[in-house]
Amino acid sequence: MNKYVINDLVKVDFDYKYLARVIKRTLKKEKVKNAYFSIIFVDEKTILEINTKYRGINRVTDVISFAFEDNDEVCYNKVRVLGDIYICIPRMLEQAKEYGHSIKRELSFLTVHGLLHLLGYDHQTKEEEEVMFGLQELILNEENISR
Repeated sequence: MNKYVINDLVKVDFDYKYLARVIKRTLKKEKVKNAYFSIIFVDEKTILEINTKYRGINRVTDVISFAFEDNDEVCYNKVRVLGDIYICIPRMLEQAKEYGHSIKRELSFLTVHGLLHLLGYDHQTKEEEEVMFGLQELILNEENISR
């Protein structure tokens, strides 16, 4: 188990070792090799600051991705640097409860969602949403992570 300290008063224990398999599945499905990116777990205050500063949206969100690539031709020493994924752990825990998901399901979903954003996927239109969310479900189902 890994301890995640949300603040001085709230501590949560959960195992996220399974994320390595979910990430590998996503990268394999997208034929991505030699890539680097970060996943940063944050609290509500931090995600609010990021969302407000960089997106102009003054509310807490579950995941934000910052892609470093403008295209997939960007490499440094033959390694793609994809970007950063920020996941708000308190929001993730709330959503798991709200949607009736396990923590494993919700954290996996947010990780795949954030990673697909780094790889250029979006959901601004209905068509984009269908493609991105369909791929997310396929990856999670292949890892036997169901609702």
